[in-house]
Amino acid sequence: MDDTAPNAAPGKVLTPAARRALEEAEARRTAQAQAEPTLPEDGGPKGPEPTRFGDWERKGIAVDF
Repeated sequence: MDDTAPNAAPGKVLTPAARRALEEAEARRTAQAQAEPTLPEDGGPKGPEPTRFGDWERKGIAVDF
């Protein structure tokens, strides 16, 4: 059995579920790195995403929902 899993702490004993989770996360990171870059949003808001940070700003006026 291979004792090295991607990003595992050295010397730590991993359960099968933990090993599988680390391997799946590494596979997702690899797939994301190989994916084609997405185009930027056309006409979207400037700055941080308002739906994530909670503030919409239009013409200098911030509106909280």
